[in-house]
Amino acid sequence: MRRGFYVYGGAADDCGINAAAGKMRDKSDKISNAVIRRLPRYRRYLIELDKKGVDKISSKEFSELIGYTASQIRQDLNNFGGFGQQGYGYSVNGLLREISRILGLDKEYMMVIAGAGNLGQAITKYALSLPQGFKLDAIFEIDPNRIGQKMEGIEILDYEKIVDYVEENDIDIGIICVNPEHAQEVADRMCFAGVKGIWNFSTVDIEVPGYVALENVQLSDNLHSLAYHMNDLSHREAAAKEAKAKEEVMASRLDK
Repeated sequence: MRRGFYVYGGAADDCGINAAAGKMRDKSDKISNAVIRRLPRYRRYLIELDKKGVDKISSKEFSELIGYTASQIRQDLNNFGGFGQQGYGYSVNGLLREISRILGLDKEYMMVIAGAGNLGQAITKYALSLPQGFKLDAIFEIDPNRIGQKMEGIEILDYEKIVDYVEENDIDIGIICVNPEHAQEVADRMCFAGVKGIWNFSTVDIEVPGYVALENVQLSDNLHSLAYHMNDLSHREAAAKEAKAKEEVMASRLDK
């Protein structure tokens, strides 16, 4: 069983998606999760460069733009064979297409959501805004008062039918938006039904078989990290002010 660990399987991505499951294939076995997580960021910047009509970019120029070192960028891309040319750099459009392929974004993924509460509603809106290639096909709920209603134009179905639906409609990704006490049971059903990946938004990490990719998304973790960095900046600023005040005191004493 895997807990919150994402596997790159040749042409798969977290969408984000952030940890994975299963074993990497061939030379992808040696590619770290940190490298995989940087690829979507590279892709986002390349999209903007492509929109601006930029034809090529060197690793140094890309470094200044994205914030990683030129060496880091070259090492990351070399994991997949390298796409630059000596004295030329990288073709923006070519590298964009290659990274999209590596991430598996040249395919279409069918998705379902379990949970039609507030979190499910928010994730439904987000899922429907995703670029072409990710299609939200159905929403499932256990609350009889919600079953049969529509959310963003999609009918809410009875959760008891999720296994049959996933099997019959060849669903690739299951999105979990239920209470933490039910998250693992939902994941178990989705895995049994045959999903290839799970995007878990519940507040607990879940476990899945090794052949299923998993992304445990803990939104509070990001908020807590933000709080840390805010406090760290405040402490640094306070320390700098204190040091400056001491210097001024020393300088005034020397003047006397």
